Amino acid sequence: MKKNGIRLGIVVLLSLVFLYFFLRSVDWKEVFRHLAGVNVFFFALTILLVPVHLTTRSLRWDFLLRHEKKGVRFYNTFSANAIGFTVSMVFPGRLGEIVKPLYLARKEGMRKGFVLGTVVVERIFDMFAMCFLLGVFLLAKPLYSSVFRVNPDAYAHLRFWGIVAVSVASALLVVILSLFFFKGTTLRIASFLMKPLPVRLTRRIVALAEEFIEGLKFFHSAGTVLAYAAMSLVVWLGIVFYYWILFFAFHVSLPFFLLVPYVFLTMVGASIPTPGMVGGFDYFSKLAMTSLYQIDPNLAVGMTIVIHAVQIVMTCLIGYVILWKEGLSLIQLKKLGESENP
Repeated sequence: MKKNGIRLGIVVLLSLVFLYFFLRSVDWKEVFRHLAGVNVFFFALTILLVPVHLTTRSLRWDFLLRHEKKGVRFYNTFSANAIGFTVSMVFPGRLGEIVKPLYLARKEGMRKGFVLGTVVVERIFDMFAMCFLLGVFLLAKPLYSSVFRVNPDAYAHLRFWGIVAVSVASALLVVILSLFFFKGTTLRIASFLMKPLPVRLTRRIVALAEEFIEGLKFFHSAGTVLAYAAMSLVVWLGIVFYYWILFFAFHVSLPFFLLVPYVFLTMVGASIPTPGMVGGFDYFSKLAMTSLYQIDPNLAVGMTIVIHAVQIVMTCLIGYVILWKEGLSLIQLKKLGESENP
């Protein structure tokens, strides 16, 4: 209980700090003036497009799941993604990342550790996909520098966060590749470290670790890795497209490719484990808009609030409908995630 209280205190503090910098020096009259001029057609289109990323993620996930079970129902993968995001929107600590695989494992009768391993693969390739797109954006600078001028400090920030993201993704990749290719050694080390625990618990943890490593076995083929990498690029190009349309709703017209650094920075903000991405997403969104595109700070605040609200409301609405249909509650899912979360 004390441990949970400390975690909650940290994430609340993080949210407040980022919200302070996000909302600092805001002229709310100007914010509402900008919001009143939104293009209704494009705004409605962004609402309709919210489920697209759940769809592309679900199709990509099936590519990993088929190594364990072929014919996983699309409805179940879509539901697991929607429910996972809903839980992460409501509870701190990215709990939805645990709930998502556990929910699908129950629905499809699959091994929990295996499905959890596939989710780790997803997140690593998410980072690599966006780092790749950001790298292309930075390398292509000579092609667009005459029409798109960015403050050198903004490029420096992009390079910094790009290096951080690549470093984290590379470190995680090395770890999971080591787990996969040295499976026997990994399990022996896990068994040794678990010796002080009761035998029954040790066996359960080692069995879960073995299932987890099985979830990484698509790395055995270079062809499947490349195919999955291409799918990850499709997922994130779809997300770039979504934000591109949202920018049009606020009369901000930019070439599609130039939205890549914005999406990258919002990904960095969204990775901060606060409920509903509150604070981190907002600060990095405003930072990207003002430093990269010279958008008025008040417009940037208004756009960010709307973008964030649409994502939360529509994602949670989809998630709640699925929960209602399944006869489940968020509290049940929270307990499900916490049962496997140390």
